[in-house]
Amino acid sequence: MPSPAIEVQELSKDYGPVKAVDAVSFAVEPGELVGFLGPNGAGKSTVMRILTTVLPASRGYARLAGFDVMTESMDVRRNVGYLPESVPLYGEMRVEEYLGYRAKLKGVDRTARGRRVETCLERCRIREVRRRLLTTLSKGYRQRVGLADALISDPPILILDEPTSGLDPIQIDETLRTIRDLKGKHTVLFSHHILPEVEKVCDRVIIINKGRIRFDDTLSAIAAREPVMVVEVRGPAEPVREFLMHEPGVAGVDSRGESEGVAAFEVHTVGRHDLREHLTKRLVERNWGVRRVDLRRETLEDTFMKVVVRGG
Repeated sequence: MPSPAIEVQELSKDYGPVKAVDAVSFAVEPGELVGFLGPNGAGKSTVMRILTTVLPASRGYARLAGFDVMTESMDVRRNVGYLPESVPLYGEMRVEEYLGYRAKLKGVDRTARGRRVETCLERCRIREVRRRLLTTLSKGYRQRVGLADALISDPPILILDEPTSGLDPIQIDETLRTIRDLKGKHTVLFSHHILPEVEKVCDRVIIINKGRIRFDDTLSAIAAREPVMVVEVRGPAEPVREFLMHEPGVAGVDSRGESEGVAAFEVHTVGRHDLREHLTKRLVERNWGVRRVDLRRETLEDTFMKVVVRGG
């Protein structure tokens, strides 16, 4: 069985008394495309900087492509393409000149440099600005030049920190399509804030909060979770909740607030039974107005909110 492309064990980073990253462990297999998620300040960028040898860890270890980030940093850099959140570029250089220069720095063979530059210009959709000075580019174009730089040496591992930052909706869609196309050919770990977009691209997500991994699973596992019934009733919240709790087949009822006389609930059932028709009939018999009875499967956003906001 092949070794993980990225292997992290008990990785920690301290800034004085502050634990920016606290005993983080995870692995990413070759060819996987994994979303690395978390709120601002959760530790995502710190972990990515450690993995790309920009920052030293305080404790623990990480291996990329079999190389230790602390003791074999040059070997790690040869195998990783990194897009930081804020892309550092040489403003006085033109786009294709810059990519050719970066290809040379990264050891791309001289006979292949021209082809790699053309491939990355096309793949990152920046061919139309190839002769423009980097200092004249918008943030969106600068971000795409940074992605082209990460791809220029065709590394087996890509670590992308907010690759769509500053892009408009069309550019975001194009960039995510580019990232999705990398699956299988490269191992990709990338952070992103728009959760529905992550669902379109990734098979698996890791959620970090307050420096610790809080969730690590596939999107298919999230989708396979027991669906929840969403019920909205015009009636007194507590009596309605008590009534629902004692109905056959109901395993639990969570109140989700009350507004203008309408109470909202999440109803969990025994054995995944669909009780929508039964509960609607029973509520109407009690002369309570039924505003909504719906079956909702858990989404990545639900999981994220549960993990980050409610600590579930």
